[in-house]
Amino acid sequence: MQHRKLPKSTPSILNSPYSIPNIRLFILFRCCFTARFYYPVFTILFLDYGLTLEQFSLLNTIWAITIVCAEVPSGALADVLGRKYLLVTTAVLMILEMTILAVVPTGNSNIIFQAFLINRILSGLAESMASGADEAIAYDSLVQEGMQHLWAKVLTTTYRVKALTAIFSLTLGSLIYAPSSVNSVLAFLGIDVTLTQQTTMRFPIYGTLIFAVFAFFTAIKMKEVTIENPDDEPGVKTTVASAFFKTLDAGRWIRRTPFALAIILFGMCFDHVLRLVVTFTSQYYRCIDLPDASFGVIGATLSLLAMVTPKIAEVLCEERSPRTNMIILAILTLLSLFGLAQFSLMGGLFFVATTTITMTFVSFMVSNYLNIITDSRRRATVLSFKGMAFNIAYGSISFFFALLLTRLRSDLTDEHPLWATEQIADAAFMEGITWLPWFTLLALIVLIFISNRMLRDSTDHLHIPIPHSEAKQ
Repeated sequence: MQHRKLPKSTPSILNSPYSIPNIRLFILFRCCFTARFYYPVFTILFLDYGLTLEQFSLLNTIWAITIVCAEVPSGALADVLGRKYLLVTTAVLMILEMTILAVVPTGNSNIIFQAFLINRILSGLAESMASGADEAIAYDSLVQEGMQHLWAKVLTTTYRVKALTAIFSLTLGSLIYAPSSVNSVLAFLGIDVTLTQQTTMRFPIYGTLIFAVFAFFTAIKMKEVTIENPDDEPGVKTTVASAFFKTLDAGRWIRRTPFALAIILFGMCFDHVLRLVVTFTSQYYRCIDLPDASFGVIGATLSLLAMVTPKIAEVLCEERSPRTNMIILAILTLLSLFGLAQFSLMGGLFFVATTTITMTFVSFMVSNYLNIITDSRRRATVLSFKGMAFNIAYGSISFFFALLLTRLRSDLTDEHPLWATEQIADAAFMEGITWLPWFTLLALIVLIFISNRMLRDSTDHLHIPIPHSEAKQ
């Protein structure tokens, strides 16, 4: 595979990408938007409000469907109406979704379910609107100053700051949720008040709501960036209706750009199976006999990895070709999945860590390559296509994995009628995990065959800067 250097833009008078206000605001917005204090207690929070597990599953299905349906149209609207407009709307939706949970009364199951239904729809819309728009406005800000070659460094800093924010929000969220810890602090301060779970369960919601307000004012301060494109027709009025044609244009561009399509397909292949594993980490920890009290400590420790892994991903993007990096991702993914399938204590923890690392690599590299080869006028839409593809794949594998577990649980019940329900569920989960590495290996073989045919006569990858280490070969 041949490469050529990315053409240099006009040099900027600024010394650093962080001298650009939009870059600083982009990092701050990402941190505020992703600081969800309730994540450590996500499932039990829903149950404490009075919902059932079945309702919890249904609400998250609706959340995923909302994201898939709104992902691409929101990206097109970002390209048409402006990225800042979408980010401000995202923050408003986040404020609304958190406000609903903060004020909804408990006791009436119908009202609570309706409130959470609206919350999940608003949350899905916020996720889809933020996807692509924030990266697009940040990357175009670099292009405007001739610093687009520093995008990987900006991503590295973003991941690191997000990791610190996550450690803060996850740790504090779990503490303020528990009435015992809150009451201990109140007693230490000499405040003679005893709070119950019904009161403290809303504290993580309040914390997230405060950060939603911060996200709103951050988005307000951003400046819209317009990059002139010679292909744009002068005098054409920008309307909401043109978002539809933007979507079709981006879809056709991805189909006609084999390298972009290959990057999205490979990223989707890695991401959906790794995300499935991460979703079930608490169940995995129980299967390797870890105490529940250790889950929070492990989660905080894994968040620290984000201080290092983005820099490694940045170096890989600079020093290795996309083909080499896809091979590295494939090896790491298969190594993690086969390792997890062994269900050993120390090995399990190690391969949970490699799974987290690989997910960061996938997110970083896909963002890096797509932003480099996509022009400004369709950047947010293309990134939204990527997000939609990732969520469709994740939703699909979640559905089929649930069917697999149901079938395995039925077979195990017939084979071991004396086993307890929990024992059967654990055994079904452990057997289900062993299917994932073989499924991924088969998917990669098919994808490699397809991508080789797609890229045979393609020159799209020539827009990627030549890696210094491979240029010498």
